[in-house]
Amino acid sequence: MEYLVPDNMVDTRLDQFLASVSEVSRTKAVELISLGQIQVNGKNVDKSYRVQALDQITANLELPKTQMLDIPPIEPIKIFYQDQDLVVIDKPKDVAVHASVGWSGATVVAGLKELGIFPATSGAPERQGIVQRLDAGTTGVMVVALSEVAYSRLKNQFRSREVTKLYHALVQGHPDPSEGTIDAPLDRLVGQSHKFAVIAGGKPSVTHYRTLESWAHASLLEVKLETGRTHQIRVHMQAIRHPCVGDALYGADPTLTKRLGLDRQWLHAFEISFIHPITNEPLTFNSSYSEDLAKVLQLLNESY
Repeated sequence: MEYLVPDNMVDTRLDQFLASVSEVSRTKAVELISLGQIQVNGKNVDKSYRVQALDQITANLELPKTQMLDIPPIEPIKIFYQDQDLVVIDKPKDVAVHASVGWSGATVVAGLKELGIFPATSGAPERQGIVQRLDAGTTGVMVVALSEVAYSRLKNQFRSREVTKLYHALVQGHPDPSEGTIDAPLDRLVGQSHKFAVIAGGKPSVTHYRTLESWAHASLLEVKLETGRTHQIRVHMQAIRHPCVGDALYGADPTLTKRLGLDRQWLHAFEISFIHPITNEPLTFNSSYSEDLAKVLQLLNESY
């Protein structure tokens, strides 16, 4: 499919332009651009490229089918709460929330369908009913919409920051001060669609943290997100030089990771609070640490 740039859209970002002139979401547009399926004047460009009046934009708007797998987890997903409008789950590690390009493992959506639980049909086809996301390597509590009304109202709650999300993160060293706020904009690194960084002009991102417990080489933090950017906690912790333990992508010490027996970042969605989108009842759910995370804390208590 080919697009020309109308006068009123000159100097618009490429991802925003695609979302405006086609049926794809801006998130999917970014994914397509990173895969080289969008070309401007016959060349691949970055999502932040500003389209110009004479540009010829060629777009393949379909994600590669061979890379869009939807596989259920080996073990059934634990359900905290379920009604006709939503389900609250305990997401296991090594499980992505939904199918995406390049991910060949299990997904929450497929796991729910295995249990006979079908998310709402709103949203992009591969992420229907998804109102929030956790990284594949992050465990813990999350909510999925089952009805269309719940999807719309929960999305609005997240967008207006009415949902309270508390995480526990084991980070290297000892943050100073022991309690504080990180206010630093985030965006994707150019040429690395899977990795984010603090970048001037990025999306506003605010993380609050406080230290719960400390050992010789690590600290357990309670983290509250004011915004919900991809990899936000992981990038902000790296930015203050206290990356999450085990987080190889964002600068964790491989020696400490190996010593503690971790194969992922120590990051857990501990609590979520929101208003039921239909009944208006306040709801709060907590998730206990998964076995591998609990074992790390046990090792720290025994060794330090």
